[in-house]
Amino acid sequence: MNFKIGEIYNGFKLIETKEVKEINSLTLLFEHSKTGAKLFYISNDDNNKVFSISFRTPPQDSTGLPHILEHSVLCGSDKYPIKEPFVELIKGSLNTFLNAMTFPDKTMYPIASMNEKDFINLMDVYLDAVFHPRIYTDKGIFLQEGWHYHLENKEDDIEYVGVVYNEMKGAFSNPEEVVNRKIQESLFPDTPYGKESGGDPEFIIDLTYEDFIDFHKKYYHPSNSYIYLYGDGDILEQLAFLNDNYLEDYDEINMDSSIPIQESFNEPKECEYFYPISNKESLKEKTYLTMNFVTGTSTDAQTHLGMEILTHILLNSPSAPLKKALLDAQLGKDVVGSFDGGILQPVISIMIKNSEEGKKNQLKDIVINTLKSLVKDGIDQEQIKAAINITEFRLREADYGSYPKGLIYGINIMDSWLYDADPTMHLEYEEYISNIRDELENNYFEKIIQKYLIDNNHCSLLIVKPEQGLVDKNDDEIAEKLKSYKETLKEKDLDNLIQETKDLIKNQNTPDKEEDIIKIPVLPIEDIVKESEVLPLELRKYKENEVLYHNINTNGIVYADLLFSINNIKQELIPYIALLARYLGEVSTEKYSFEQLTNEIEINTGGIDYDIDVYGDIKDLESYSPKFIVKGRVLNSNIEKMFELFKEILCNSKYDEKQRLKEIIQSSKAKTEMTFLSVGHKIVANRVHSYYSNSAKFLEYINGIEYYNFIKNLEKNFENQYEEIFSSMEQASKLLFNKKNMIISLTSEEDGYKVFDEKFNILYDNLYNDSINQNIFKFDLNKLNEGLMTSSKVQYVGKAFNIQKLDYKYSGVLQVLKTIISTDYLWNKVRVQGGAYGAFFSIGRAGSLFIGSYRDPNLKNTVNTINRAYEYVENFKTSKREMNKYIIGTISNFDVPMTPWTKGNLATGNYLRNITQEDIQRERDEMLGCNVEDIVNSSKIIKDCIDENYLCVLGNDKKIKGDKDLFENLIDLFE
Repeated sequence: MNFKIGEIYNGFKLIETKEVKEINSLTLLFEHSKTGAKLFYISNDDNNKVFSISFRTPPQDSTGLPHILEHSVLCGSDKYPIKEPFVELIKGSLNTFLNAMTFPDKTMYPIASMNEKDFINLMDVYLDAVFHPRIYTDKGIFLQEGWHYHLENKEDDIEYVGVVYNEMKGAFSNPEEVVNRKIQESLFPDTPYGKESGGDPEFIIDLTYEDFIDFHKKYYHPSNSYIYLYGDGDILEQLAFLNDNYLEDYDEINMDSSIPIQESFNEPKECEYFYPISNKESLKEKTYLTMNFVTGTSTDAQTHLGMEILTHILLNSPSAPLKKALLDAQLGKDVVGSFDGGILQPVISIMIKNSEEGKKNQLKDIVINTLKSLVKDGIDQEQIKAAINITEFRLREADYGSYPKGLIYGINIMDSWLYDADPTMHLEYEEYISNIRDELENNYFEKIIQKYLIDNNHCSLLIVKPEQGLVDKNDDEIAEKLKSYKETLKEKDLDNLIQETKDLIKNQNTPDKEEDIIKIPVLPIEDIVKESEVLPLELRKYKENEVLYHNINTNGIVYADLLFSINNIKQELIPYIALLARYLGEVSTEKYSFEQLTNEIEINTGGIDYDIDVYGDIKDLESYSPKFIVKGRVLNSNIEKMFELFKEILCNSKYDEKQRLKEIIQSSKAKTEMTFLSVGHKIVANRVHSYYSNSAKFLEYINGIEYYNFIKNLEKNFENQYEEIFSSMEQASKLLFNKKNMIISLTSEEDGYKVFDEKFNILYDNLYNDSINQNIFKFDLNKLNEGLMTSSKVQYVGKAFNIQKLDYKYSGVLQVLKTIISTDYLWNKVRVQGGAYGAFFSIGRAGSLFIGSYRDPNLKNTVNTINRAYEYVENFKTSKREMNKYIIGTISNFDVPMTPWTKGNLATGNYLRNITQEDIQRERDEMLGCNVEDIVNSSKIIKDCIDENYLCVLGNDKKIKGDKDLFENLIDLFE
């Protein structure tokens, strides 16, 4: 269809059209005539359609109002008056993305689906949620999602309870999150960015229901909305749907939601904050230091992209000069650079982890002196070229992992559109990259260093220090505050508070009316494709080695993964393999210095990475194959160079660079510690599986608590052990990188395979060729049932076992059970009633079952909830319509869009795990054919697994000690 500028299409006036070649799309910018709502459409042939509606929501304080509102509007609406439409959509839609996001200055509600009917259904539920939420008639939504005084009996202590309240308690337990959240506060004291849009637990309890409602009335109006559509949908049909069902009922209003510019500082600012550690943890080297610089505006697209590249040059490349200077000065254990370009005034930050407050002046001196030296002497041109090339490669590749690329484009356009600038600005990167290249001869990066870093007073130095017992201190203050509050309440007030609490609990436990549930649109089960997708996999040979070839259109990119069996090494070397994965590519080789190697990789490839994975045979519980994986991505024309780099790294890396090794060990320890605090549920899941599983125990030595203890010991005794470390890694590398020990996984078009076949000898002929062993790793397995104690304000609770060990067989029915338990039982008991941020059930094809919680204020109550899960399954009843919803929701977890590399990687994983297409199809048939009786019959599986009582909890030391009867072992995780 030929669209004309100025014409009105179903209530929307077309303002502008543009071809954006970088994303091979036509873009159309509209404005709704009646309301002024803005709409941006990206038209292309991608069948994974994306919709989002966003609102500019500048916070006025740190009560977390935008965040709590984001949760709350998805708790029912006029058209869909049930408690959890969001959960019903998870159960019964084919969504490929479904969530909501609170940013410092906006709130986004995005969905995605490859099914046209489903896409319109999701749009409808989300639009009714944001414009007509039940929050006006049900205060309980605010109490549940935000916060409330919780009192069930007069003799009880009052508590603060709320989903967002507990989520943010977890966020503020993590020092890196504290740092990142306080950076904007330090730089923008006079604008909304100086407030915590997510909510600071200290201030969340100041939010009133009246302010909550007023915020929605003010900002959730079409005149303040930004609507985004993407993909191969029918744009006229979608515009008509938006206009006829929602927007035509509104008139345009004048509202000021603009984000003001923070005036620059006359001098740099210094701020100090604290984060909690336990009473037993040392204060030594636990301080975080950051320097932060405001760098123009995000509507200056070239500078925005230039700053992103500059951050890589200075701080994020392995050989980055500023990072190197800071590490050489030994200011801390790790250096991290970040560029926050998603706000009006972007920020470059330099973070020193595990430092001391006394080093702050040294930090300032080194940063400024290094930057001045770079301006004076010039940045290494190869480093600049490398940073530009790696940035451009990633932009062209558009591989965003589990996020649909249409969603990422939708987030990127807001970096300009939200501030009344061209929404295509950050999509059209080729012109800006070309301009930057042209300006290199005029010292482009040196000039922006001078302007935005050296001469810029709009900057801050943040000192975030540990404080022993801060959690206990805060808890005591809260307890005293609540005690004092309770003492002010009259008998009638207490009765009212108890009644409010009971009313909330009753509402949470009362099922929605059937006539309301059926209002949520559901796809017919017949719309589900019956056949599983067949992933491309062809078994070929390179000389004597197996090649798993995936012939896929990759736009000229070759993805080459080399999988080396770890069974060839001795068991005591396993943790050194994990260290080796962090060491390779970070040190010099015979041909290249460390800096040269980094440049060569980034100039010639899309990146070379190292990973370790364990492939368990689904048909043999005791059989598993751990692999060391070398991953490279490259254009066809550069394959030869990539294999030359593979050869240098795998065969000629130097094992004598003491200082680099020390830095890598320190960085690895720091990153592992943060993993415990940020994704504690994953740590708990593998830890509890490792009590009975050799493969999970192996993973413990790769990236779990066993690895942490290993790396902590290496750091502590480095001077006495570094020669042994080098020797062990070198020994491991010679055993690993053996041509007899290798499988190749290649994803490309046929032209790419031909070049691979011609050039792979560059590496192959240099690999070791000794005879190999097939060691069987056996570990001491024990039911440790640990309480892993930290200063965290929340818990991660988990119980697990393997159904095959109890002679049960895996079935696709268990995936439907996963959907039912996660979205009904656990959601209601652990999240809604318990106040945890999340809870989940998982089951693997090899039979590993896990039930756990995330950012959970409770411990024993959650364990009891997990223990009783089988009762819910035993008594499960539902209608045929609801059963179909569960099946559809389950299938949606499997029918996800995949990038070429993802398809190749999944096909390789299936092959190594002995998963056949027949297995995949049988699983799908079992999911599609699942009925209520199948679910009820699975209750014994749940009961028997949970009754084995394999338990692990990571969380607050005081909370764990209070429930110490649950555990065999209590462990202080950090020193």
